[in-house]
Amino acid sequence: MIDPITFYNQELETYKTEVASHKKSLLILSSLRILIFALTGIAIYVTFSNWQLALAIGVLGLTSFIYLLSKYTNIKAKRELHKALVHINAEELKIASGDFHHRDTGLQFQDPKHFYSLDIDLFGKGSFFQFINRTISSEGQHELSNALKTNNTSNIEERQDAIKELSEKTEWTQLYSATGSLIKTETPALKIINWLKNHKGFIPKYMKLLPWLFTIISVTLLILSILNILDITYFGYWLFVGLGLTGLYLKKINVLAVNSDKAKDTFRQYASLLLQIENERFTSKLLQEKQKQIQSEGKKASAIFSEFSKHLDALDNRNNLIGAIFGNGYLLSDIKNAYKVEQWISKYGHKVEDWFEVVSFFDAYNSLGNYAFNHQDHVFPKISKNQITINSKNLGHPLLDKTKRINSDVSIKNQQFFIVTGANMAGKSTFLRTISLHIMMANVGLPVCATSSSYSPVKLITSMRTSDSLTDDSSYFFSELTRLKFIVDAIEKEPYFIILDEILKGTNSTDKAIGSRKFVEKLVAGNATGIIATHDLSLCKISEELDDVENYYFNAEIVNDELYFDYKFKKGICQNMNASFLLKKMEII
Repeated sequence: MIDPITFYNQELETYKTEVASHKKSLLILSSLRILIFALTGIAIYVTFSNWQLALAIGVLGLTSFIYLLSKYTNIKAKRELHKALVHINAEELKIASGDFHHRDTGLQFQDPKHFYSLDIDLFGKGSFFQFINRTISSEGQHELSNALKTNNTSNIEERQDAIKELSEKTEWTQLYSATGSLIKTETPALKIINWLKNHKGFIPKYMKLLPWLFTIISVTLLILSILNILDITYFGYWLFVGLGLTGLYLKKINVLAVNSDKAKDTFRQYASLLLQIENERFTSKLLQEKQKQIQSEGKKASAIFSEFSKHLDALDNRNNLIGAIFGNGYLLSDIKNAYKVEQWISKYGHKVEDWFEVVSFFDAYNSLGNYAFNHQDHVFPKISKNQITINSKNLGHPLLDKTKRINSDVSIKNQQFFIVTGANMAGKSTFLRTISLHIMMANVGLPVCATSSSYSPVKLITSMRTSDSLTDDSSYFFSELTRLKFIVDAIEKEPYFIILDEILKGTNSTDKAIGSRKFVEKLVAGNATGIIATHDLSLCKISEELDDVENYYFNAEIVNDELYFDYKFKKGICQNMNASFLLKKMEII
């Protein structure tokens, strides 16, 4: 694979050049249109006495003008697409430099009651979501957040294959994002799906032919009036007949038009994205399955969506007052267009949710593929079903600067429990989040921040951050007990990898020591696998009684009256604590 930074710089320069070229082309086309308009006007004026020649010049001038306008529109669309690609590549370079805190935090997806999302900085400022998210739609964001929170241990290798494939299609994933970003939608897909599901048809089936019959009569009356065979008043009165027929359905058509107006931009965006999916060739099982999901009756979903967009646009044209009066009076245009919209809903409305889901899936998985492309030094864990849950070399936290990050070799067996001690700021909490992210990322199908990793899939559950709640009238200690009860109930149903950080902080030290010991003993007796970080060295004695418990620590040393951390994960029990030293150093005591 090409180096990501090199790739983004090359793409950035290429698209900047394209944008500049398009700008020149647009300026030339604008000038030519003005010139042709002026020359056509002068030529018609000069040849006005010869109306045949003047008409020919007018037709030629108009044709040339429309041609140039079409070229202008096409080049403008390309320029906008390339401007979006410039932004995407510039943003990637910005993120690669560590500047990503301006992006969406995803805090709306935070759930304090979730198995782990609150504890491992999955959402919020500086979170994993903020770092990885490249989605272009709110539905894609939801899909990505669900992928990160789902705790799914099945079919991991299928997800790995899909992410690997997308990581090798960076040009396609960028084109997908750029295409989708050009159309701004205001109505969420869920609202549109609910509208389609709940819509009750009101245009009778015989209305399929009536507008055409009505149009034929209108044209006939007009011709007969022109030929003086029939009085023009009949043609005028016929207008009111059409308006009267339209009036019978006007209220319901108005409601349909309002809903259609909200949906049309969303359908236009989804049509363009479905076309991108349809035209790409995929080899991984999961991506092929998603691609097949949008195939319908031999007709492409993008074409079906485009067809609906045209129907919605036609219905939207009723806002033109002159068109509304004469279009409905002589052509029954509202009835005709409403009928087409309803027939589309009747035929395809039940499939829209599936098609929307596929677009959101690719939106989310493009973010995952992009992460894999950006982190080619990471490895996809080898999925195994053995006694070792995690066996990783040089495992690190993926959001830390790799030039400063201290990595660790970690091997933890199934039904084994680590007790990790260490001084304040020595790296215990970061280590717990590193292990948590390994499990979460591996389950999603992402590569992990390590040089090698073997992983036996397991679900994750944590208790690292607890807060009291004034609204729920619950104390800090009660909230902590509630969380621990949640963990106990969960592991009774199925195995979890448990990560705890300094539990029972809301009680006195003696009570905490006794309670923590009994809780860990209960977990180990229940064949749980996990890690607990603590300052309580008495908890380490459990390892003397239970073979499945091992002690590890992070050290801190005072060298020349300065605190020194090596952030290395070591076997044993920490002997150096630093609270008193820090209090004195900061002149607090």
